[in-house]
Amino acid sequence: MALVPYEETTEFGLQKFHKPLATFSFANHTIQIRQDWRHLGVAAVVWDAAIVLSTYLEMGAVELRGRSAVELGAGTGLVGIVAALLARLECMKFLGHTSCSGLSHLPWMPFLHTFSLVHASSFKRAHVTITDRKVALEFLKSNVQANLPPHIQTKTVVKELTWGQNLGSFSPGEFDLILGADIIYLEETFTDLLQTLEHLCSNHSVILLACRIRYERDNNFLAMLERQFTVRKVHYDPEKDVHIYEAQKRNQKEDL
Repeated sequence: MALVPYEETTEFGLQKFHKPLATFSFANHTIQIRQDWRHLGVAAVVWDAAIVLSTYLEMGAVELRGRSAVELGAGTGLVGIVAALLARLECMKFLGHTSCSGLSHLPWMPFLHTFSLVHASSFKRAHVTITDRKVALEFLKSNVQANLPPHIQTKTVVKELTWGQNLGSFSPGEFDLILGADIIYLEETFTDLLQTLEHLCSNHSVILLACRIRYERDNNFLAMLERQFTVRKVHYDPEKDVHIYEAQKRNQKEDL
């Protein structure tokens, strides 16, 4: 849950957060995210980091087809919703490219057909898990259900996750891709967040964290992250002043 402190007097203002709906266009879909600043505060509004990370995913920076992804501290769920839509879109594009009607007489077409069927099954394996603390789950579910078609909802799970606590409900190294937008916020949560990342990642998993660097503690978290993961900045949006960092578990041999 993105509990980043903001005051009404900041130059950016909070008017956009008081709107009941925030509308976006991603993955050939119009997405309408319900916001509820009055009752749920900063956990129930769309922050710029979520928009920048969603845009980065849409740019094709990482492959989503056939991969398992999880969003941490999802809040409104925008990033997870976009990831689920893009995974389906990537699969459909792939199938479109391998559907060659009128060429069935060619001797190599049976092999291409088999290849297409194998990769079509990748969408069946793909899934997106969108997580937050228990208090935010019903609100999160409402946005997921309102924006994902039923056939994509079957590949999407909204699940409780309090960092460092209920990790037993997730298999170690369960996800290929871990996503987080504006989740670096309270210094007292850093150890729990790192423990959660360590648990969810395999040696091949990729972490993408989008954030503003507002305070020295934000840099402190990145330094902590680098002790366990290789970290590099892969994107910066100057208009929104949002950085995206990619992290992967360190190879044990590299640390020897």
